[in-house]
Amino acid sequence: MEKIISKSDISKIQTLKEQGKKIVLCHGVFDLVHPGHLIHFQEAKAMGDVLVVSVTAAKYVRKGPGRPYFDDEMRLKFLSAIECIDFVILSECDTVDDIIALIEPNLYVKGEEYKRPQDDITGKIGEEIALVRSHGGEIAYTGGQVFSSTRLINHALPALPEDVKEFMLSFKQRYSMEDIKALVEAMRTKKVLVVGDAIIDEYIYCRVQGLMSKDMGYSTRYQSMERYLGGSMAIARHLASFSENVTLMSVVGTEGEVHSRILDELSGNMRVDMIYSDVFPTIIKQRYVSLNEKREELEKIFAINNLPTPMCVDEGTLTKLKKKLKGKISQYDVVILCDFGHGLIDHELMELLQTEASFLALNCQTNSSNYGRNLITKYRRADVFTLDQKELGLAFTDYHQEESELLLKLAKRFDSHGWLTRGAGGATSVENDELRTCPAFTLKVKDTIGAGDAFFSLASLAVASGAPMEVGMFMGNIAGALAANIVGNKEAIEKVNVLKYASTLLNI
Repeated sequence: MEKIISKSDISKIQTLKEQGKKIVLCHGVFDLVHPGHLIHFQEAKAMGDVLVVSVTAAKYVRKGPGRPYFDDEMRLKFLSAIECIDFVILSECDTVDDIIALIEPNLYVKGEEYKRPQDDITGKIGEEIALVRSHGGEIAYTGGQVFSSTRLINHALPALPEDVKEFMLSFKQRYSMEDIKALVEAMRTKKVLVVGDAIIDEYIYCRVQGLMSKDMGYSTRYQSMERYLGGSMAIARHLASFSENVTLMSVVGTEGEVHSRILDELSGNMRVDMIYSDVFPTIIKQRYVSLNEKREELEKIFAINNLPTPMCVDEGTLTKLKKKLKGKISQYDVVILCDFGHGLIDHELMELLQTEASFLALNCQTNSSNYGRNLITKYRRADVFTLDQKELGLAFTDYHQEESELLLKLAKRFDSHGWLTRGAGGATSVENDELRTCPAFTLKVKDTIGAGDAFFSLASLAVASGAPMEVGMFMGNIAGALAANIVGNKEAIEKVNVLKYASTLLNI
């Protein structure tokens, strides 16, 4: 009998059920099958007549970049070789709901670690139990010894770089998964205001054919185009996955398509308070990209933007924004200021935010359109700040001092704490004249655009919620690693994915 079946073969199981056979379902990633799994399967089979094991498809596994270690075919084949398992099926869903609805098992069997729903990071076990019961089944638990595939993979296979293993072995001596869960819960109630440039990221996918025959430019074939909400809008989306009270204030133009997109994608999870300008257009950054299919990585060809000259928002629109902000800023627990240097944050608005914010998190960015003119040192206050290596170098232009000395100098200037992001080199935090480093949690990337914004979002909210800088850096690095495997700002960083990745890293 062929054990690996597809959803179209589900009649085989239904026939057995009609014959009076008791169907038992187990579900998981099963990235590395170990003795605990074998005991679990044997105990589950003893509870019924037919054991079906469903496996989460790789694209729905949320344990961080590089997981699962083994692909769908390998995991299905391995499970099918286990004698007590009767059928193996792939679940094309981020939950097991599709398989439960199809099979309608008499018993859905989980390990004893799922007996306490409050310990489930995903928060889905209660929904799964309700779904099973709605289809006439019941939940049962096995009592075998609990092992961890993640821990085995982290130790025995090259799933994590050595510097990440070394960092996590030290980090887990000071912080536990319970600490991280408590922190995420504290984030939920924080009142967050996001202020910064709103940007539309437009990705134009092309296939490079070569150089032009008579010039030095690229010749490309157009394939498709996608638009994403970027800048302060992307940062607000990240934060809205963790806080139930996020407000976004910014300026956009009068383009109807932009307004519709903002309402469709943002208004459901946050309060959007936009000022519409008849003069200043919504900033659109077009990136012409080519997909390297072997590495699933985007390669940038060139970029175009519609930034006006001079690059500043008209006075009437800025006056409206300041009027809205005055008297309201102090009502928020944390203000996330993302200054992309495109004309939104003038001196008066800077002073307003610096004077009235209860907790100010600052990111002041350098890019090709403002190079050398949008320096973080134009600010006098920040409770936490984030910048990259290029931005730090531009801020002081002192070639005789080490990077660490410049970071300490900036922290003293603000009399606060901050992070330096270093791409593949990870990040460094500065707190009370103490520097700590954290390696990049993944070197596998699709697109680095937006990774720094994701780091800034989560690290800042973590510290504003009471976390030490080191923990903020840990959370920010998780967000950055997840964002680096999302094209542009196509998707926001989700709380459940951060928690699962944190659990993966701490399980070492």
